Amino acid sequence: MTDIAYSVNGVPIRLTEERWRHIVTEHPELRGRRGDCLAVIENPDVVMQGYGGALVAAKGYGRRRYLVVVYREVSANDGFVITAYFVRRLKRRVVLWRP
Repeated sequence: MTDIAYSVNGVPIRLTEERWRHIVTEHPELRGRRGDCLAVIENPDVVMQGYGGALVAAKGYGRRRYLVVVYREVSANDGFVITAYFVRRLKRRVVLWRP
């Protein structure tokens, strides 16, 4: 099953079953939060520049915790999720988008 969320740039971002299994294996605290990960892509607090052309979307969750979703926009019509995880503090990165 592949879910699709639309980035702030309007690009459809795919979250495949294979990628989701990888994410919850590495970050078991994300089990049951697939919908939250898709929501971060569509409605982030900030989108920052990642490594190698990746984008880093983040949204605050509770006190001093952020859900981060790293994805890549391959073209105007296609993109995919790389990984997702929780952090207590966001790294300093170049901000590309903020509401």
